[in-house]
Amino acid sequence: MTVNKWTAAEVARKVIDNEELFILDVRNHDAFEDWKIEGHKFEYLNIPYFELLDGVEEILPKLPTDKEVLVVCAKEGSSVMVAEMLSEAGREVAYLEGGMKSWSSYLEPIKVSDLENGGELYQFVRLGKGCLSYMVISEGEAAIIDAVRFTDVFTNFAKEKGVEIKHVFDTHLHADHISGGRQIATNTGATYYLPPKDATEVVFDYTPLTEGLNVKIGASQIDVNALYSPGHTIGSTSFVIDNQFLLTGDILFIDSIGRPDLAGLAEDWVGDLRETLYSRYRELAEDLVVLPAHFMIIDELNEDGTVARRLGDLFKDNHGLNIEDEAEFRRTVTDNLPPQPNAYEQIRQVNMGKITPDNDEQIEMEIGPNRCAVR
Repeated sequence: MTVNKWTAAEVARKVIDNEELFILDVRNHDAFEDWKIEGHKFEYLNIPYFELLDGVEEILPKLPTDKEVLVVCAKEGSSVMVAEMLSEAGREVAYLEGGMKSWSSYLEPIKVSDLENGGELYQFVRLGKGCLSYMVISEGEAAIIDAVRFTDVFTNFAKEKGVEIKHVFDTHLHADHISGGRQIATNTGATYYLPPKDATEVVFDYTPLTEGLNVKIGASQIDVNALYSPGHTIGSTSFVIDNQFLLTGDILFIDSIGRPDLAGLAEDWVGDLRETLYSRYRELAEDLVVLPAHFMIIDELNEDGTVARRLGDLFKDNHGLNIEDEAEFRRTVTDNLPPQPNAYEQIRQVNMGKITPDNDEQIEMEIGPNRCAVR
């Protein structure tokens, strides 16, 4: 039988298109339990590679014959060998090119909406890491918000759309992934914005992102308005775009809220987090569509693959927005936190410009799921 090679892009389409897939994950059990490829209709079998060295005969009855089977490992090599063994046993299978390393890196651009006067808003979904980036396009110009480190994805997309990147924003100093914002600005001549309260230790020049800042994109005059919204970090800043969309950074997610502890200041910032979620955001129009910088679980994806929901719906359904007792809220976001992101302290140092790891080191820093949220 033929062994097929699938790219991360092909697997991403199966997630977004809600297709069935059976995944044989040959990583160790702890790695699989911590982080795997998620899909609404995906099924899994986790058998570590070393248990298959003597043959795959014992697992053949566990593999379906009526749906596609994908073998996955950390970097590709083990999955190729297992896929070849299965092929020799008469099974048609595929393996993931580049393994979980490639899955962590892949971005899927999805159009969120047309904007007034001909503009467009795109969401870049990093399914393997839960990161969400944005590009606003209008009249030949573009602005990027919360870009991840794969800068070519954004610059190439801008070229395809025939637009020039003029502005690049980070809603806050990220701790779970390496920002590509400053590099994009350097490569394109765009203006790079960062909240000054998050930038006290950075070693590079930037334009302050402050409350009330209004940046126009293109001749159609799409407004990108900044709204100070501390809590995840002390400088966290949201955006209202075209009076339709609220980009919340890592403050508010679809099914959760942001954690306040990644700079070691949870007790200091929990009050800011509650003030943002329970006061500042309550003053906004409930018809605004929330577009966060991350998602945690596959259930947060809409049918078209976007991660977006009305603010008014989140006020009703998001548990983090419905903890009336302040002491209980404080306990929720300080005592019941998930594990911290992998290498988050080093990632913060990278995003401050203090260290410059090579590509392999950056990959290792970012391995693992999104852990910016409290559920």
